[in-house]
Amino acid sequence: MDYLKLLNESQRAAVLNTEGPCMIIAGAGSGKTRVLTYRIAHLLEKGVDPFNILSLTFTNKAAKEMRGRIEKVVGPEAKNLWMGTFHSVFSRILRAEAQKIGYPSHFTIYDSDDSKTLIRNIVKEMNLDDKLYKPNVVLGRISAAKNKLISVAQYLRDPAIQADDEAALRPKIGQIFKTYAERCFKAGAMDFDDLLFNTNVLFRDHVDVLNKYQHIFKYVMVDEYQDTNYSQYLITRKLSAKDRNICVVGDDAQSIYAFRGADIQNILNFERDYPELEVFKLEQNYRSTQHIVKAANSVIKNNKAQLRKSVFSENEEGQLIDVIKASSDNEEGKLVAHAIFEEKMNQHLSYEDFAILYRTNAQSRAMEEALRKMNIKYRIVGGLSFYQRKEIKDLISYLRLAINHNDEQALRRVINYPKRGIGDTTIEKLIVTANETNHSIWEVVSHANQLVGGRAGAAIDDFATKIKSFAVIAEQKDAFEAATYIAKHSGLVDDLYADKSVEGLARYENIQELLNAIKEFVDDPEKEDKSLALFLQDIALLTDADTKKEEEGEYVTMMTIHSAKGLEFRNVFIVGMEENLFPSQMMLQSRADLEEERRLFYVAITRAEKKLTLSYATSRYQWGNLRAAEKSRFIDEIDPTFLNFKFGDERGPLEKVLQRKTPAAQLITPARKPTAAPSYTPPADFTPSDTSNLQAGMRVEHPKFGFGVVAKMDTQGNSTKAIINFEGVGEKTLLLSFAKLRIHA
Repeated sequence: MDYLKLLNESQRAAVLNTEGPCMIIAGAGSGKTRVLTYRIAHLLEKGVDPFNILSLTFTNKAAKEMRGRIEKVVGPEAKNLWMGTFHSVFSRILRAEAQKIGYPSHFTIYDSDDSKTLIRNIVKEMNLDDKLYKPNVVLGRISAAKNKLISVAQYLRDPAIQADDEAALRPKIGQIFKTYAERCFKAGAMDFDDLLFNTNVLFRDHVDVLNKYQHIFKYVMVDEYQDTNYSQYLITRKLSAKDRNICVVGDDAQSIYAFRGADIQNILNFERDYPELEVFKLEQNYRSTQHIVKAANSVIKNNKAQLRKSVFSENEEGQLIDVIKASSDNEEGKLVAHAIFEEKMNQHLSYEDFAILYRTNAQSRAMEEALRKMNIKYRIVGGLSFYQRKEIKDLISYLRLAINHNDEQALRRVINYPKRGIGDTTIEKLIVTANETNHSIWEVVSHANQLVGGRAGAAIDDFATKIKSFAVIAEQKDAFEAATYIAKHSGLVDDLYADKSVEGLARYENIQELLNAIKEFVDDPEKEDKSLALFLQDIALLTDADTKKEEEGEYVTMMTIHSAKGLEFRNVFIVGMEENLFPSQMMLQSRADLEEERRLFYVAITRAEKKLTLSYATSRYQWGNLRAAEKSRFIDEIDPTFLNFKFGDERGPLEKVLQRKTPAAQLITPARKPTAAPSYTPPADFTPSDTSNLQAGMRVEHPKFGFGVVAKMDTQGNSTKAIINFEGVGEKTLLLSFAKLRIHA
C-alpha cells in the first residue's frame, strides 16, 4: 500500500473510493494518470479479478503505459485487464459477436482514406457533382449521424435532416449514406464510427449479449470523459447499469473535440444519471508555474457552461507571460525564432524544450521559414502517417484481401497492381455487375471468366487464384511468414525493387520496415495470437498519437493545439493570437462555439511548464491579400498582472504598403490606435445577418465590439467596407466579407 503515500489528499480519496458511481474532475497537470493507475491497482489488491475491470483510455499508447505502471505495483495480473480505446475494446467484442449482426468475425476496419475513396466512387456512379459532394463533407455528415446513433432509415425519414441537406444543396447525401452502408456491409467492413454504432446495435438487439458483458465488467472506468460522444456515453451507461461501479475522469475545461462529435454535456450532466454520485476534484497543478496556472484560470472563468473548480499550483511563481506584438506574420515568425534561440542559449536548454502551437496548420509556414533561416531544427507533428503511405497501403490491401475476400476497397486498389492487364473499363464492368446482382465484387471476380473474355478474363482468374492461395498461407502461417510470402508472390516487392530512383528505394525500404513491424508483433511474448488477422486489427486501430515516432536529435516541436492535447513542454509559444484566427471566425456564431475556442486556449496555456509566450501580428496575408489583424480577445481576458508586453517593429509592411498607396492599400483602411475595449460576449442566439444591403445609419451588433451605428459604406472593386462607430470602443473599419454583423435597424 506504499503507493497511497505518493498521493495528495484529494488523489488518495479518489483512489480509495471504488464502489458506486464516481466522477474525478482532474484539472490540467493534476496527476490524473497516477490516480487512474493506482485506483486500478487498489481494486486488484482488494481482490477484484482483473478480467472484471474495463478501463477505457484516450490512446492505445496511454493504455500500454498505464498497464505497465499497474504491473509494477501488482505484478503480471495487470495483463488480464480489459484496457484500451473505445474502438479497440469494442472491436474485440464485435469480433466475438459479429455473426449476431450479420458480419464475418474477420471484418475489415476501413480507415478514413478507404471511406473517402468509397464515397468518391459512389458519387461518380450516381453521376453527382463531385465539387458539391466532396468526400470530406459527405463522410463528415455520415459520421455525425452515426455518432448520434442515427441509422440510414432514420436519416432518410427525418424531415429536419432532409431539409438541412436540401438547404446545403446536397439532397442526395441520404442516398449516398444508404449505398455506402450497403457496400460496407457487402464488403464485410466497418468504418471507425461503425465500431461504436454496431456495438450499440448489438447491445440493443441482443439483451443476452449485453447481460453477458454487464456481468464481466463489474468496474468501468473512462478517461477523458469530456471527449466522449453520445454513442460512447450510451455504451458505458448500459455496461455499468447492473453494478453502477462507473468512474469517469475528465476536465470539462479541456473539452475541445466538438467537431468530432464530442458532447461536453456528457460530463456536465453526469450527475443526472447517477444521483448518488461521488465527486472528487484534483485541483493541484504539478506541471506549471503559478503565473501560468493563474493566467489559465483567469481565461476559463469566462465560460458559463463549466464545473467550477479552483486549480492552484505550489510550484515557483515563475516568469511573467510574454506577449509579442509583430507587424506581420513573417515578422512574428522572426521574433519567435529569435526568442527561442535566446532562451535556449541563456538558460542552457535543448530545442526539445520548446513547442510552437497554432490554431491552424497553415500558420506553420512563416514559423518554418524563420526557424530555417536561423538553422533551428524543427519537426511538425501531424505529417503523413507511415501507414498512409501508398506502398504500405498497397501491401496491406493484399494482406486484408487474404483475410477478407469481400473487402471492396482493398480489391479495387490491387486488382491491377502490379499491372496485369485489367483496365479501368473492365473493373467498372465488374463493379456494375456486382451492384446490379447485389453481390460483392469478389463474388463477381471469382466468376469473371463467365463475364470477361480474352486476356483480361484470364488475368482476373489468375488474380482470384492468387488471393485464394494467400488465404491458405494466412491460415497456416504466422503473420510474418504470411506477409513475407504475400509481399513476394503478389509481385509488389519485385515492382518496387525494379525502381532504382531515390523515391523507389525509399518505398522499397518502407516495405521492409512494415515487415519488420510484423516480425516485432510475432516476437512479442505477450501475444498468444500471432495471426495476420490480429496484426491487421491492431494497426487499423492505431491513433495518430500511437503512430508518432520520436525523431533523433534536438528539434523544436510544431503542431496544432488540438494535436498538443495531453502533452507538456518546458517553453510554449502560442502564435497567431488574433481575432478571426484564434478565436476562429468560424467559431463566433454562438456562445457554445466561443466557449469551445476558449477551452482550446486553456489547453494551449496549460501545456507550458516554465515559460509561456503569446504572439500576434497586426497584419497577415490570407488568400494572397494583406489584411489588417487585431489582437485576440483571449489576451484581454488574461489578468494583466501576469503579462509582459513586448513589441516588434511598429511600422510593418501593412503601414508601408498604405503609405505607398499601392492597389493593396485600397483594400484595407489602416487600423486605428487600439483602445481598451470593454469585454463583450454575444448572446447565445447571436446569428449574423445578410449584410449585402447594409446602409449608413443602421444599428448593428458585432460579436466582439458590441453595438454600433454604421457611419459610412465604402465599395472599391470587389471589397466592401463598413465604417462603424461602436459604443465605448470607437470607430472600426470592417470588411463585410469577413465581418459578422447582426442588423438591428
